[in-house]
Amino acid sequence: MPKPRKSLISLQDTSYYHCISRCVRRAFLCGTDEITGQSYEHRRGWIEGKILSLAAIFAIDVCAYAVMSNHTHLVLHVNTEKANNWSIREVLERWHLLHKGTQFTEKYLENKGLAEFELASVYESCEKYRERLCDISWFMRELNEPIARMANNEDKCTGRFWEGRFKSQALLYEAALVSCMAYVDLNPVRAKMEVTPETSKHTSIKTRIEVAKVNQSQPNTLFPFIGYEREDQLEGLSFKLADYLELIDLTGRVMREDKRGSIDVSLAPILQRINLTSEQWIEVTTSFEKHFKAAVGSEAYLAEYCEHAELQRRSGLAACKRLLS
Repeated sequence: MPKPRKSLISLQDTSYYHCISRCVRRAFLCGTDEITGQSYEHRRGWIEGKILSLAAIFAIDVCAYAVMSNHTHLVLHVNTEKANNWSIREVLERWHLLHKGTQFTEKYLENKGLAEFELASVYESCEKYRERLCDISWFMRELNEPIARMANNEDKCTGRFWEGRFKSQALLYEAALVSCMAYVDLNPVRAKMEVTPETSKHTSIKTRIEVAKVNQSQPNTLFPFIGYEREDQLEGLSFKLADYLELIDLTGRVMREDKRGSIDVSLAPILQRINLTSEQWIEVTTSFEKHFKAAVGSEAYLAEYCEHAELQRRSGLAACKRLLS
């Protein structure tokens, strides 16, 4: 019996999660159906646009994403502190971008006078919405349901478009986070859909590269790289963007059949930081889903996560010991 999704999200252990959604029927999410010749390539834009628009509404940051032919990958960061700092008005304004809300929340946003019981209802609704706006399940619902309706309408059919539940993996420490992000960013290269990361359409790595080329900055739609953490810095990924882009480029080249080899650790500062060999890195970034299941981390991190999530088995422990330590 699968465990409820909420029981697999343990924010006391990590705020980073890898989420995968897959189509349930043969019809493609994107790309071209080889049997019918029908192209669904335009749906990539639907999904990428929705991912980035939701990131601007939710207290959930997008670290990495890739839109593939029949599934999507997301690496998400839950920012509960950000949500807790929102005012009542800001919570309601954000929620109303997604749903109508209640007549009382509408009156509140219109600055109309409210009776005491109406105001109490607004406060109750606000806290419910605040909780939802930092909930991964709600984020994935708001992403997948509209896409399913649009695709079903285009295909002139009804029924499920996605599998019943999205898959999630807890990323319990830095090595798991960085290797998972690389796995997601390099998905099109690994699947031979693209030759290089910078040409991999509808991926976070292409977005980061394009913005960096234009103005040497980072996209405001993605969780930023901030280098080594300092007290005066904004929250972000504790690596340098240039190091990450170089590592992805090197890894993408190694994955090509005509350029087999290994990454020189001296050229990849991130690997030194997370204490992985180039051989471990290549295996993890080419087979992340194969090796790891619900959670990814060291033995100690996995033990704590399983205790908090009430899981009896530490699935994937052997792979974590071999590849991430």
